[in-house]
Amino acid sequence: MRELALNILDITENSVKAGAKLVEISIIAEGNLLTISIKDDGCGMDDEFLKKVTDPFTTTRTTRKVGMGVPLFKMAAEMAGGTFSIESTKNVGTKVIATFQIDNIDREPLGNMADTMVTLLSDDYATEYLLTVSVDGNQFSLDTRELKEQLGGISITEPQVLSFVREMINENIKEIGGTKL
Repeated sequence: MRELALNILDITENSVKAGAKLVEISIIAEGNLLTISIKDDGCGMDDEFLKKVTDPFTTTRTTRKVGMGVPLFKMAAEMAGGTFSIESTKNVGTKVIATFQIDNIDREPLGNMADTMVTLLSDDYATEYLLTVSVDGNQFSLDTRELKEQLGGISITEPQVLSFVREMINENIKEIGGTKL
């Protein structure tokens, strides 16, 4: 993948397929370390599957025999001088954490998180999202539960709402120093 936002999209879509009601996406840039965390309350994985999940030939899909999302995210982190971990408990949820050295020449850029979030929201799943982006202590959060409450029954998938969300995310990431990402 050419940008980390696409890895985040892929991992988050896995969370949705796992029945997650809430997915928490955290992007923290502090000093020279970028940490991306994706936590869900989906069905989780048993220990046996968890041990194999970073193998590209392990997947739950029946349409193909490879699953590249998790292995590619792990590879991106390790190539950029970072780390990768995944924790999961059956019937509780999963947490993926990847770190990256910001100034590493092999670090992929974060990319367009606004488009990633709009893509997730436009699918109209019952899943709620909490996106938190922090750059050297300056923070922005988007909680779809709060947004839906403010919309007062207007669907979050309405084109005007999605356009607003895209602009809001882009503006807030820029305001907190997102060029570092």
